[in-house]
Amino acid sequence: MASVLQVIPTQQSPSSHKTSNKPLRSLESCSTMSELKQFHAQIVKLGLSCDNDAMGRVIKFCAVSESGDLNYALRVFDKLPRPDAFIYNTVIRGYLKSQRLRDSLLFYSCMLERSVRPNNFTFPPLIRACCIDNAVGEGKQIHGHVMKFGFGFDRFSRNNLIHMYVNFHCLEEAKKVFDNMCEKDDVSWTTLISGCAQLGYLEEAFRVFDSIPEKSSVCWNAMISAYVQNNRFHEAFALFERMGSEDVVVDKFLAASMLSACARLGALKQGEWIVEHVNKSGIDLDSKLAATIIDMYCKCGCLDKALQFFKGLPRKGISSWNCMIGGLAMHGKGEAAIELMKEMESERVAPDYITFVNLLSACAHSGLIEEGKHYFHYMKEAYGIEPGMEHYGCLVDLLGRAGLLEEARRVINEMPMSPDVGVLGALLGACRIHKNIELGEMIGKQVIELEPQNSGRYVLLANLYAYAGRWEDVAHIRKLMNDRGVKKGPGFSMVELEGVVSEFIAGGRTHPLAKEIYAKVNEMLDRIKSAGYVPDSDGMQQDIGEEETENPLYYHSEKLAIAFGLLKSKPGEILRITKNLRVCKDCHQATKLISKVYDREIIVRDRNRFHHFKDGDCSCKDYW
Repeated sequence: MASVLQVIPTQQSPSSHKTSNKPLRSLESCSTMSELKQFHAQIVKLGLSCDNDAMGRVIKFCAVSESGDLNYALRVFDKLPRPDAFIYNTVIRGYLKSQRLRDSLLFYSCMLERSVRPNNFTFPPLIRACCIDNAVGEGKQIHGHVMKFGFGFDRFSRNNLIHMYVNFHCLEEAKKVFDNMCEKDDVSWTTLISGCAQLGYLEEAFRVFDSIPEKSSVCWNAMISAYVQNNRFHEAFALFERMGSEDVVVDKFLAASMLSACARLGALKQGEWIVEHVNKSGIDLDSKLAATIIDMYCKCGCLDKALQFFKGLPRKGISSWNCMIGGLAMHGKGEAAIELMKEMESERVAPDYITFVNLLSACAHSGLIEEGKHYFHYMKEAYGIEPGMEHYGCLVDLLGRAGLLEEARRVINEMPMSPDVGVLGALLGACRIHKNIELGEMIGKQVIELEPQNSGRYVLLANLYAYAGRWEDVAHIRKLMNDRGVKKGPGFSMVELEGVVSEFIAGGRTHPLAKEIYAKVNEMLDRIKSAGYVPDSDGMQQDIGEEETENPLYYHSEKLAIAFGLLKSKPGEILRITKNLRVCKDCHQATKLISKVYDREIIVRDRNRFHHFKDGDCSCKDYW
């Protein structure tokens, strides 16, 4: 969504064109509060301490500049006998910048009490304050004042009102404001499109998009981003193709949105086409776009290409470093992630909060216990970064995967904040891996109550009960899910071949080549049985799996995707599979043997990480 801060107009001092005094001209080059105070003293000596133009400049620097001091601005304001609307507006913006949202509304009331008439610059920051503070009643009152003072046709105020009502989940009110606008700009259209999508009305968002008479690249990007953020990737690609047919110029924002879709889908060929387009068209490769390209390669299973692109960047921003370390983490390359972190430090790039989240995640996925503990303390000792919830979640995950459940539990008990569902969920997952029923039951009940609509939480606890043979408790979990209307999301897997992404669900037979695919699955199973494959039927009988167990274990979605890949790809070609759930134990074992029997490298990205299967082994070393 377009940031409303971008549509708050910048007001100029009413007398800015009259600047003649040297202190006033010098004040515009001021960069620190100490300099500001020197200029302020000179202005006072000139007898301008009550002059709104001169004091307005002082207040503006103090209230809205990065190195300002709002309290100093307020002290200056209090000494003015008759501050004008410009000065009031500046202080309101200062309150907004400092997140003192209620104070900005109270200050506006003071402005009205002193009979200072607001202007078109007054309302956008006030509307923004209501939006951030979720002040619904006050927001509607401000809307009334916009109309009362004659600014009902002001584009900036109306764009902010649309955003505000979307934020309040009042879509009808947002549409009324939009429909009554005489002149709509890109911000108007994109704010409503993004708002409809944010509230789940994608069809309405597309209706608004389709009604735009002349669509700019910003509008195309808003609609494509809406599809991507709602996991409607096929619609995003269809719209991108339509955009190409209408000769719309692809800018860096559109490129980033489509690369995100490619990353989520595992659509490598289409992602590579976009990267090639970026290179050929001279699109500005800023740090955000560079990080998005790295992320696309990593999530499409091409770690080597991600590293090659990363190393070729003339300038590496912190986001590029973080993205590359995160990519190594999801591929289970913990040692390489640590080496890249050391290289980052040698180039005098200071790691940040996200760097250590990714680094600790890399240690967790690779079983690097001592290294993980070291970097958990190192982040504070070397860089003053206090561990946050995500860092604690990674540490608990690291310890739990390694079977150090009591130590993981001790970390949770000693956290300076209450653990969230992510931290507790990491320990619950470890309890399932290591069959600790007692601790798992206690943690499982907590996470279910913290996240009652997440089916995965119920599944983990039910599976613990199943392994313990506590079938009455399994039945209770099933009933609890039914009573609360909790549905398990269907398992699906995707494979990209020749630039086309095909999707499969467990036991699904809607694909045009379903007959051939199932025949190939049966052939695969016959061949790997000869190599020692034994179906994990115990897991199927016990688990309330996230991938529906009423479908035969043989026909889980990744087996169908692999079979299709073997049918349609060339011998020796790498198969890249993307799965929305965690790979089950049976499919993991089967895929190892398929890679050996068919002499194929198979890369599977599941919900947690990447698995590189080759010659009968997996890169995770069965540690996932």
